Amino acid sequence: MSRHVTFMTIDDAAHYTPQERAAIVAAYPAHEREARARGIPVLGSGRIFPVAEALIACEPFRLPRYWPRLGALDFGWDHPSAAVELAWDTEADVVYVTKAARASQQTPAMQTLTLKPWGEWLPFAWPRDGRRETLEGAGVALARQYSAHGLNMLSRHAQFSDGSVSVEAGLMEMLDRMQSGRFKVFATLADWFEEFRLFRRFYWDAVLGAELPDGVDHAVFDFAV
Repeated sequence: MSRHVTFMTIDDAAHYTPQERAAIVAAYPAHEREARARGIPVLGSGRIFPVAEALIACEPFRLPRYWPRLGALDFGWDHPSAAVELAWDTEADVVYVTKAARASQQTPAMQTLTLKPWGEWLPFAWPRDGRRETLEGAGVALARQYSAHGLNMLSRHAQFSDGSVSVEAGLMEMLDRMQSGRFKVFATLADWFEEFRLFRRFYWDAVLGAELPDGVDHAVFDFAV
C-alpha cells in the first residue's frame, strides 16, 4: 500500500478572491499564519529557516547575461537527488534560486540528461561525498561519474575560501541572506518550497528531510569563494 501527501495552501482555494485570501490570513495570529494558511508544520524544536516564504519568493524574470550562475548538486538514491541553479546579482549581492529539480533512484547518466539542458557550460558545485566510489560506478568517484556523462562538475567539492566545510556555517549564511533580503527563490519552484517547509532542526541538531535547500547550501559555499 502506497501513500502520497499533497500540500495545498490557501492560494489554491480559487473560490476566494486574492483580497479575501489576504484578509483570511491577516485574521490569524502572526505565529499561526504559516501553519494555517500554507500547511507548514510546527513540529520539532524549530525550523532551520524561520523565515516567511513571502520574504524570499519572487516572480521569475529574465536573468541578465552578465550575472554569474552556478549549479549545485546533492546526491541521493532513495532520498531524492536534487539540483538547483543559482544566479548572483553582484551589484545588490542577492542570490537567486532560478531552477530546481529532484528525483529518486536516478543514475548519474539519467540525472545528467535532466540537467544538461540548463546549459552545458553551467558549472556544478557538489558536496564532499561526491568523492565516494560506488560499486555501480566500478569504483569511480561519484562526481567523476557525472563528469563522464558530460555534466560540468567543479574540480573540487564545495567549501569555504579557507578550505573548510561546515554545514552549520553554510546554513547560517543562507539564513542571514534570507533575513536581509539577499536570498530569493523563483515562486514557481514548487519542489524547492515543499522541501523548505519541512527543513527542520530537531532536538539532537540533526538536519533532516530536505535535499533542495542543501544543494543551495553547496552553491552558496562556492559563491562565497
